[in-house]
Amino acid sequence: MPGVYPHQKKNKDIYYRSSITFRRKHISLGSYDRMIEAHAAYLEANMIIRNKNITLADYSPHRILSHDKWVVLINFRDNDLYFNTPIYIYKKYFDYHLKPMIILKFDIDDLFYYSTRTIMKRGGHFFVSEYGMQVNILNRYGIKNYGVKNRDYRFMNDDEHDFRYENIEIINRYNGVQRITKQGKYMYRVKIHINGNYTVGTYESEIEAAVAYNKAIDIAQKAGVNKQFVPNYIEEITAKTYVQIYSKVAVSQKLVNYSADGSV
Repeated sequence: MPGVYPHQKKNKDIYYRSSITFRRKHISLGSYDRMIEAHAAYLEANMIIRNKNITLADYSPHRILSHDKWVVLINFRDNDLYFNTPIYIYKKYFDYHLKPMIILKFDIDDLFYYSTRTIMKRGGHFFVSEYGMQVNILNRYGIKNYGVKNRDYRFMNDDEHDFRYENIEIINRYNGVQRITKQGKYMYRVKIHINGNYTVGTYESEIEAAVAYNKAIDIAQKAGVNKQFVPNYIEEITAKTYVQIYSKVAVSQKLVNYSADGSV
């Protein structure tokens, strides 16, 4: 049958691979236990690439082809670009069809990145594999792994599947810093966790708060606290400005008096 190629497993059982060639691109469609299924996959792929009336919305679980392959073929047909990942390109953005009902939206600038990586979902978060490690895709926006939606960041249009840069507002960029509203004005509260949370102080600027957290780390480590804190790296200011803020910024006297045994 066209598009069907028999192969043998290590235990000598026969299975069938299906593939199709389109625009001089040889495309694997999957492996099947029965020849008739492999041929049906070929016929379905042939139908997709030759009929532009077939759309992404026409996919159903009853199809022979996988959902990923359905998206890949339609994108190749419409946009003349082949990717192994389930991406469909529009003019200024693209959709990543993780599942039929889970479609993630990204800026076109991220196309190369996601065309070479498989997105996975776990515990309500989306990950890609980087050098054998699972990396939360929010990290690309400067959002920490422990970031909480609507506290540390938010989706401007309330669509948590829209990862275009213009749609993500980062509320708390720095370690230990949380934006609060006080008397109708944004302020920045700093806490550090030693043996429990210590309030370092509340500051008018986010930069000042980030520096205060770093100063709190230094105080704790000088007191003998054996813990790996992650300091804030602040790109917006020069080294000279950092030193000036560091020398002037006030921190809690309770923290200044802290000793490694937990007494104050």
